[in-house]
Amino acid sequence: MTEPEAEDRKPQSDEARSAFVPPAGVVAQAAPVEEESSTTSEFALPKGLDVPQVPPTDSEGSAFSTPRTYSAKHAPPAFTPPAGIPRVDLTKDVPWQDRMRTMLRMPVAERPVPETVQKTEDEGPAVPRVLDLTLRIGELLLAGGEGAEDVEAAMFAVCRSYGLDRCEPGVTFTLLSISYQPSLVEDPVTASRTVRRRGTDYTRLAAVYQLVDDISDDQTEVSLEESYRRLAEIRRNRHPYSGWLLTMATGGLAGAASVLVGGDAIVFVAAAIGAMLGDRLAWLCAGRGLPEFYQFTVAATPAAAMGAALTIAHVDVRASAVITGGLFALLPGRALVAGVQDGLTGYYITAAARLLEVMYFYVGIVIGVLVILYFGVKLGAELNPDAALQSSNRPGWQIAASMLLTLCFAVLLQQERSTVLIVTLNGGVAWSVYGAMHYVGEISPVASTAAAAGLVGLFGQLLSRYRFASALPYTTAAIGPLLPGSATYFGLLAIAQNDVDEGLVSLTKAAALAMAIAIGVNLGSEISRLFMRLPGASAGARRAAKRTRGF
Repeated sequence: MTEPEAEDRKPQSDEARSAFVPPAGVVAQAAPVEEESSTTSEFALPKGLDVPQVPPTDSEGSAFSTPRTYSAKHAPPAFTPPAGIPRVDLTKDVPWQDRMRTMLRMPVAERPVPETVQKTEDEGPAVPRVLDLTLRIGELLLAGGEGAEDVEAAMFAVCRSYGLDRCEPGVTFTLLSISYQPSLVEDPVTASRTVRRRGTDYTRLAAVYQLVDDISDDQTEVSLEESYRRLAEIRRNRHPYSGWLLTMATGGLAGAASVLVGGDAIVFVAAAIGAMLGDRLAWLCAGRGLPEFYQFTVAATPAAAMGAALTIAHVDVRASAVITGGLFALLPGRALVAGVQDGLTGYYITAAARLLEVMYFYVGIVIGVLVILYFGVKLGAELNPDAALQSSNRPGWQIAASMLLTLCFAVLLQQERSTVLIVTLNGGVAWSVYGAMHYVGEISPVASTAAAAGLVGLFGQLLSRYRFASALPYTTAAIGPLLPGSATYFGLLAIAQNDVDEGLVSLTKAAALAMAIAIGVNLGSEISRLFMRLPGASAGARRAAKRTRGF
């Protein structure tokens, strides 16, 4: 063996051998030479690794679509409260208002699945048409002065009756909205409607309530086409009372109010004439397109001018009673009660808007009366508030006047003729309670007013449950005799006579009386519900209307 061959057979050291050189006897295959222009990424899959390809989808996904990693079979365990989830019984022997109000006060996850009342198409309910019908019904109720919670309950009842259970209605002062989500993984459908015109017609309000009651009744079949037809008839119906009859009712209301504060026959006629002139002027302003603020300002001037003119003419009458009667016909008691009711039930935005509207109307009345009183005092009108405060003890005449006032107020609210007699009796009972507590028992007027208004709310709620209707026709007109007309007049007169402090005290008293009326009516309605069988959780107490408890 030669020396070079021996040298080749010697084992090479680790330093002389490369780790990347294939061992002897192994034939290495030449790797394909890649082109210099090709680029690689560190995120590229290695060659030879087979990964199933997902079919391309839309680049814009939905927030409600099911995640790709979600598996219903291996889902995490759901949380259950320690006391368990209470079972909800929605008994059908209670009014639909209570059932829907109970549902609205529950979280969405705890609401039971509805039993569809009305038949729909085979492929399911027509969602856009159901939402449109719901908004139109809610618009009529809100424009008629119904509270926000009652409007939401009616909208919720219509949706659930046509098979839309995942609905969330929303009501503000001028905007109605409703959102429906078919399932947890589908996009919601939302619709809204703006309330631009308001009117007082309790006959139309009662007809809408009857329609909602028929839709919610499992014994009555009302299709979508039938609901739309009835809703169109409700919109086209004429008011039950003519314009001149409403003007005469305004005069009767003012005259009856003047008798309540101690007026006689001459005062009754003077107050009625002043109120009717103011009503005609307000109609004229409305026809010219003036806002309601100026309508109230113009309507307040004739009654005040009538009282000042009688005093300047040295006619032996109580001019203050004439002006007070005219104010009774203008005070916005309906809007005040609705605003306070919305605040007490947790709808603070709507309540603030309603109370702001009441404040604007009140300021318009104040401006109209103050202008007349200022010129009357300058012309020598002797308006003595101390003499006006002397109230005569005439319970029979006062009860009769309170009932007449309530009757005229019911006509002005365009109530059904079948409810006028009942609400008239309710107004007489309210004034009897107030007179017994204030004049006989010598209790403060604020407490007496609150108690009488609470009785009005209690009776009104019971009557509305008996007839499955709204409580407004049975309560709004009955609070007419309790409105703070005299306190408002005394405050305005004191301000016109440069006694600002005394005037502010009297106006504050008027505001306290107005709040006592509104809170009393709402409290009476809530007390009536305490003694009724209401739907709710069988293992828990009745849920409150307030969503939070201050923390």
